[in-house]
Amino acid sequence: MKKKISIISSAFNEEENVQVLYEKVKEQMSKLADKYDYEHIILDNASTDGTAKKLREIAAKDKNFKVILNARNFGHIRSPYYGMLQAKGDAVISMVSDLQDPPELIPDFIKKWEEGNKIVVGQKNQAEESSLFFMVRKFYYWLLNKANDTGAELISNFTGFGIYDKEVIEELRKINDPYPYLRGLVSELGYQRDIITYKQPLRKRGITKNNFYTLYDMAMIGFTNHSKVPLRLAAFCGFALSALSLLLAFIYLVLKLLYWERFPMGTAPILIAVFFFSSMQLFFIGVIGEYLGAVLTQVLHRPLVIEKERINF
Repeated sequence: MKKKISIISSAFNEEENVQVLYEKVKEQMSKLADKYDYEHIILDNASTDGTAKKLREIAAKDKNFKVILNARNFGHIRSPYYGMLQAKGDAVISMVSDLQDPPELIPDFIKKWEEGNKIVVGQKNQAEESSLFFMVRKFYYWLLNKANDTGAELISNFTGFGIYDKEVIEELRKINDPYPYLRGLVSELGYQRDIITYKQPLRKRGITKNNFYTLYDMAMIGFTNHSKVPLRLAAFCGFALSALSLLLAFIYLVLKLLYWERFPMGTAPILIAVFFFSSMQLFFIGVIGEYLGAVLTQVLHRPLVIEKERINF
């Protein structure tokens, strides 16, 4: 009996890409048709263009192509993760729908999985993007690993693109996280894994949905899930600044007593001190707020996705 591979993608306004993605995935899986059956599941995040119509057309012609239409846009974190949990294959491949995760790597992932690796991740060691932007990403992963106190080393330049054994998927179902950081979970679960490096191509069609907010959101999820260093830094800085302010106040008092006439009690140093300490307080209140927000998300425990319709299931 053939084993089954599930391929998962999430889409929002990818009308120009879904047909090409479907064809490329089908082309790669046809090379393995003697050993594997497959299903290709795409979750549409309530696209406002013709993506849903295009997905329906493809699904009407190919029963291996399955579609989940979401009730609204549940975002680039929750939707693909939810899709992985719906897969029924012996292994699950997660990839984006804009073709920046090359479908040509599918056979390589499967080969590494056949060798006994429960997880095989795609790591982009090069990218057809601004070198400055690539360096910023690299610095982020370096900083996150330095601050990481979970004991599990995170994989740099890994976006979730890879293959996951069904055993791993079962563990993810048990975690039941309403806002998961898959990149971190891969490391924390500790399964045997391998890495395939690749050069990430530029998006050729459509407009990227990433912006400052989505990138910031992902970065902060990484920190709040894998490091308490920012909180401890806030505490240490609070102690240090308190000691410094007390020392400066004492020095100022001594100078005033010794040089009463020549050392006027001006408002400038007071204002400078107030603005400095206030800005530090606001910064660390923001850090604490990020952690509280992460806790609130877990406590509310809202569903990953609400479906509107399923096709070919």
